[in-house]
Amino acid sequence: MSTPATTPLGPSRSAVLAWAIFLLAAVGVVLSVISVVSHYRTSATEFCDIGETFNCDIVNRSIYSTIGPVPVAGIGVAGYAALMALAHLARNRQKALIMFAAAVAGLAFALYLTYIEAYVLVTWCIVCLGSLAMISLITLLSAWQTMRLWRA
Repeated sequence: MSTPATTPLGPSRSAVLAWAIFLLAAVGVVLSVISVVSHYRTSATEFCDIGETFNCDIVNRSIYSTIGPVPVAGIGVAGYAALMALAHLARNRQKALIMFAAAVAGLAFALYLTYIEAYVLVTWCIVCLGSLAMISLITLLSAWQTMRLWRA
């Protein structure tokens, strides 16, 4: 059973949640692209070098910034793009559940990377923290979306 896209009073809550998730994922794509560019740059990043505590270059160029030949931020671009597609499609129970599972996986990966920042590198990347905020909000909204559809 699918929730209608609009009601007589405007878009349904499911449609609004899907658009919010889509927009947050789009911001996540932008943040991840910024990190990919930072990963490959040879010069210092000016906007994110705030002493030893906040330095995107240290984070984005560390040994933890790649998995094999793939930059972690590139995985972020792909993950957020997938979430954008899922947000567009998640209008029924099964697809919403898939989107929620993908968001939880993304959040788990982001929390692992945050652990690396906090306890291994002992420096923070502002862009990475922004990405953590996006995937956290996406996970919360997709949980809400999934619960709404499964209760209907």
